Amino acid sequence: MKWTPGDLETFEEAREYIDTAVVPLIPVSFQKGRNQSASMYVFIDMLTASIENQFKGRVMLMPPLSYLAGEEIGKKMELVHAWRKEIESFRNIFFITSDSEWKAYEQEFGGTLIWIPSIPLEHLEEGQARTMIVDQARQVFDLFTRKWNEA
Repeated sequence: MKWTPGDLETFEEAREYIDTAVVPLIPVSFQKGRNQSASMYVFIDMLTASIENQFKGRVMLMPPLSYLAGEEIGKKMELVHAWRKEIESFRNIFFITSDSEWKAYEQEFGGTLIWIPSIPLEHLEEGQARTMIVDQARQVFDLFTRKWNEA
């Protein structure tokens, strides 16, 4: 399920089956890191779309939580905590990012942060990029199913 009016209507009707929220964490920079920031966005956007497609009916893909790359971590964590509180009705909440800064704060996510290094897809042909995304997504599928089996 995606954050669209149609999917939200379906979500309301089938709420008991959709127990997992996926929140992409996207850094935004208009300074020297802007190309890397944009590359991370493309990668995480394609990856989370693949996850949503695989687990449609069980997962709600939330809009990306975007933040300024240079902002202090305390302000970024406030955003994360606000989102977590807003969507706390989901049994599982996964934050997915390619921003390595979050790795140092993984404990604050309570085991729900998934960090995946970004693959620069802009230099690949579309078929190659999709293949790489599917390969990365398979690793995330395993994390999801393990977490679901723990519950």
